[in-house]
Amino acid sequence: MMAKTVMDTAQSTTAERAFRPEVQGLRALAVLMVAAYHIWLGRVSGGVDVFLLISAFLLTLSFTRKLESHKPLQLLRHWLHVFKRLLPAVVVVLLAVLTATWTFIPQSRWPDVLAEAWASLLYRQNWQLAESAVDYYAQDHSGASPLQHFWSLSVQGQVFILWPLVFAAVALLQPQLARLFPHNKAVAHRQLLFIAFGLIFVASLIFSIDQTATNQEIAYFDTRTRLCEFALGSLLALALPYLKPGRRLRVFLGWAGLAAMLSCGLILTVDRSFPGFVALWPTLAAAAVIVAGQSGSRFGADRFLSSKPLVLVGDNSYALYLWHWPVLVFFLLVTETSTPNILQGLAIMAVSMVLAVATTRYVERPLRRWEWPNVRSWRAAVVIASCGALLALPVTAWQGAISSESAAIADQPMELTPGAAALAPQNAGQPTPDAKIIPAPAAMKDEWADIDGLCTGDNVPSDPLLEGCLQNDEPEVVTKRIVVLGDSHAQQYMAALGPIAKAHGWEVVTLLKGSCRFGAESEERTDECNDFNKASAQYVMEHKPDAVFTVASLTHVTAPFETEVPGYLDGIKPFTDAGIDVVGVRDNPRFSINMPECVQKKGPDSPDCNAPLEESLAAYSPLDDYVGKVDRLFLMDMSDFICEQGTCPAVVGNVYVYKDDNHLTKTYVQSMIPMFEERLLAATGWSAS
Repeated sequence: MMAKTVMDTAQSTTAERAFRPEVQGLRALAVLMVAAYHIWLGRVSGGVDVFLLISAFLLTLSFTRKLESHKPLQLLRHWLHVFKRLLPAVVVVLLAVLTATWTFIPQSRWPDVLAEAWASLLYRQNWQLAESAVDYYAQDHSGASPLQHFWSLSVQGQVFILWPLVFAAVALLQPQLARLFPHNKAVAHRQLLFIAFGLIFVASLIFSIDQTATNQEIAYFDTRTRLCEFALGSLLALALPYLKPGRRLRVFLGWAGLAAMLSCGLILTVDRSFPGFVALWPTLAAAAVIVAGQSGSRFGADRFLSSKPLVLVGDNSYALYLWHWPVLVFFLLVTETSTPNILQGLAIMAVSMVLAVATTRYVERPLRRWEWPNVRSWRAAVVIASCGALLALPVTAWQGAISSESAAIADQPMELTPGAAALAPQNAGQPTPDAKIIPAPAAMKDEWADIDGLCTGDNVPSDPLLEGCLQNDEPEVVTKRIVVLGDSHAQQYMAALGPIAKAHGWEVVTLLKGSCRFGAESEERTDECNDFNKASAQYVMEHKPDAVFTVASLTHVTAPFETEVPGYLDGIKPFTDAGIDVVGVRDNPRFSINMPECVQKKGPDSPDCNAPLEESLAAYSPLDDYVGKVDRLFLMDMSDFICEQGTCPAVVGNVYVYKDDNHLTKTYVQSMIPMFEERLLAATGWSAS
């Protein structure tokens, strides 16, 4: 029995050390799944999760052999070796993406790409995306970051640092336990590793399930929710010597695992439920394939996975993953399409594969075989630092140039950038002085209207649905109390209403929810929006402000381009019946394109950036239908300061009118303040004092 155990151990060790072509084939299928789902289906495949499991599986095999053979772990040397191998290809792709960004991406998106380049280089891209709550499942990838896919490489990089520390801890702990319990076999390295990775697996899975249910967009990128996938790969590596299925079972496990892995993204609603417990589907499927291993049968899945084409793709899988996403994003951006067809998708795959093979052959392999950095640790560190410098220098210079340009644009005399004032009757027909358009493209993301802070004192809502209540700083003497209800189109007018309110001593409270225009309950709204509007209305009736500010029409990208807000009059009537004034302002246009990006690509005079009025707003304002139907409803139409001479331009008076495809910039609304104030006071009859 002892001889058999030793022989089994020797065989298992040999099996662990042997090259596993089926694992390379599994890598190939994983990356092909990722690319295919991104290109054609716009969904998550589960392929990335297979990558994570395989990386931990191989890492654990290596370190477990070192522990059990009592070899030094040499953590620093290991880390330097890993990142010396990974970084060169990363830097090549990042430099190519930055070159394409300069050529094809509008300037307003440059700061984000540069920030993500830093995050990708420093292996924290997943946290960068989590902070900005990126929607990784958006169907249209043409506006996505070309570096978005680096999130998984960042998670891997973090685990490549963390996992060796677990092995180091076990290496330190095992001799101490062995002395305490000399007759207890449970203190062997492998058993301690089982315990460590088992605890990590359970803790991470519980955390992942909880976070996916409550905050899925952030949970997707959170390293902590992904540790269970790595831990599963490590547990698989540790258990592999003890898993000895027969030939028939190996054949079944191989094909069943492949079928489950390939079908994951089609059968499950992966998009909105990952990672959570759903991530176990592709990872356990991949684990089954690895357990099947070399089946010894001509019918085994390993025959397919070990085929030359798949092994070739597997050998280039790292570079293929790096290239496929930016190639897809720039193709969609240049061709102005949202989804490639079959032939276009195949071309994207082919170009990505050519770039991947070239990167592997001329960058990865030569540096991997280069002996000079392997002689001394400091030499490997020099290679890593040099790779970082190749990217850091141009990124730093570029960011400096953007900052200088933004400062120069912001310092222009105000008379050169009149904005909406250029459409005032006294200025109509006068040419606008030449100037750089404001705000600077790099400042475009800061163009949301400012609201001073969370509601305080008596303004704090009791309903938890309204916990995002915001208000301007309360004036010393409050002459009027106003509540702003609605969505982001109501918020954008705070750039005018806020300063006007401060000048007149008005207190302003905002109850806002994205894509939720205020009105009575309607089937045309989501349940969440209806609930929010009910809570907002109840707040108004409890606090009895002097006035409520709303957006009273609703614009659309396609015909009909402007309609009444569903349930608008029914929604405001309880307020007016209670003696509360209601101000309803007309909505602004929506477009099918990002207007400032149109200007940056094609120029402000391009017809594409100057939409016809009849394709932007209704010929007759829906506000006209409200007249006389509800007392104390005061209507405002500012559209003549947004659209002019039959068009709705992207730039007026050297100011960007829109920050995207439908929201007015803070700068432009601020340029409307004098006209806005005049019309507000005229419509309501409120005192100007």
